[in-house]
Amino acid sequence: MPDSPDPAAPAQTVDVVVIGTGPGGEHLAGELARDGLEVVAVDRRLVGGECPYFGCIPSKIMIRAANTLAEARRVAGTAGTAEVAPDWAPVARRIREEATDDWDDRVAVERLESAGARFVRGTARLTGPGEVVVETGRGPVTLRARRGVVLNTGTDPAVPPIEGLAATPYWTNRDAMRVRDLPARLTVLGGGAIGCELAQAFARFGVEVTVLEAGPRILGPEEPEAAEVVAAALSADGITVRAGTTVTRVSHADGVFSVETDGDTVACEALLVAAGRRSNLADLGLESVGLDPAARFLTVDERMRAGEGLWAIGDITGEGAFTHMSMYQAAVALRDLRGEDGPWADYRAVSRVTFTDPEVGAVGLTEAQARAAGLEVAVGRTDLTASSRGWIHGPGPDGTANSGLVKLVADAGRGVLVGATTAGPSGGEMIGLLVAAVHAQVPIETLRTMIYAYPTFHRAIESALAEL
Repeated sequence: MPDSPDPAAPAQTVDVVVIGTGPGGEHLAGELARDGLEVVAVDRRLVGGECPYFGCIPSKIMIRAANTLAEARRVAGTAGTAEVAPDWAPVARRIREEATDDWDDRVAVERLESAGARFVRGTARLTGPGEVVVETGRGPVTLRARRGVVLNTGTDPAVPPIEGLAATPYWTNRDAMRVRDLPARLTVLGGGAIGCELAQAFARFGVEVTVLEAGPRILGPEEPEAAEVVAAALSADGITVRAGTTVTRVSHADGVFSVETDGDTVACEALLVAAGRRSNLADLGLESVGLDPAARFLTVDERMRAGEGLWAIGDITGEGAFTHMSMYQAAVALRDLRGEDGPWADYRAVSRVTFTDPEVGAVGLTEAQARAAGLEVAVGRTDLTASSRGWIHGPGPDGTANSGLVKLVADAGRGVLVGATTAGPSGGEMIGLLVAAVHAQVPIETLRTMIYAYPTFHRAIESALAEL
C-alpha cells in the first residue's frame, strides 16, 4: 500500500487533496487515484463519514428491527396470534459487529489506499490557494495541489444554545447508535427526520418517548399531510409529540434529566438532541482562499467549483444533507476534474426519504414552495387507504398500518410535475417512479396513459393524477 506522507518531510506536491472522506469524498479520491493521479485524502475522523457509522446504515438496522416488532404485533386480527418480546441486544450487536466493525475504519482506509490514494489522519486547514496543512499526531504535513483541493467536510449534530444543556450527558445521533442498554424514558429534542425515526424505533422496543419540536409541526420541510400521517403513527406507538414547544433549560442529576419547557418539565433517563446539523466550515481556513469562514454553506457552481482550484461537495453545499447528494456531487466534480463536458449539477428532482413507519418519500417542490415560486400550481392527492392494496394490506391493531397518501404538485402551465410526496408502507420505494417523472419532465398526459400494475401501492399515483 502507498505510504502516508512523512510529517518530517518538506511540503509535498500532489495532484489533488481531498479534505473529508464522507461517501462522496472517499469515492472521488479513489476514482482520481485509479485514473493515475497522485491523490491525498485527509480526515480527522472515520473514512466513510457519518453514513456507515452513525447515520444511514446503523439507524436503518435499528428501524428494521423495530418495524419487525411492529409487524409481529399486527398479527392479531390478520393471521392468528403472536407473542412479542423485544430484545435490544441483537440490534446493538449487529450495529457494532456487522455495520461498523466497532467503529473502526481500517477496511475503508485499505479500500482507499488499494485504489492508489494516500491517506492522512489529521485536521486539515487551507493556508492558501492549493495549499493545505494537516495537523497529525506526528506533527504538521504541508501539501500543495497542482490540480486542486476538494472539500467534503460534512456536518456535525447541531446543539441548540439551551441553558444547562452543554453540561449534561445528552445524546446526539452518534451516541444513540452506540446504545447497549435502553433507558426507561427518552426525550427527543427535534421532530425532524432523524428525531422521528429514532423516536419510533426506541418506542417500539418499549422505551417511553416524548418528542419536543419547536416548530408548529414535526417534519417541517415535508408536506403537512405527510407530517400528519407520521404524527398519527407516532401517537399510535405511544409516543408523546409536542409541537410548538420551547425548551428553556436542561439539567441532569442522579441519572435523570429535567427538561424545562414553556409549559412544564419533562423527566427522562436519556435525552437525544436531534435539532439539525451544522456545517464543518469554521476552522477550515476559508479566509485564506477568499471565502467567508462564518458561512453556513459554500456556494458552488454547476461544476461544484467553490473557487479557483477549489471544489466542494456534500452537506457543506447546502443542497441536501443526504448520502445520495454527496455521491451525485462527487460524480459532477469528478467529471470537471477529468476535463469532461458534463452533465453538470441539476437539483430539480432531489429525492429524500424519512424512514418512519409509514415511510415518507418526497421529490422536488412542496405545494407551498411551488406557490412561492410563482408557478401555476395544480395539486392531485389520493389517500392510500382508498386503494385496493391499502385495503388488502389491512390496518393493524392501531389502525395505522396502511395509512398514507400520494400528493402530486404540478406546474399546470407546462403540464409537468415539479414535486411529489408518497407516504405509506412503501413510501420510500413509490417515490422512485415520481423522481423519474420530475427529473425527465415527463408530460402529465404521458403519465396518465401509463399502465399501473394492479394491485400495488404505486397504483395510487394513477388516482392522484386523475385529481390534478
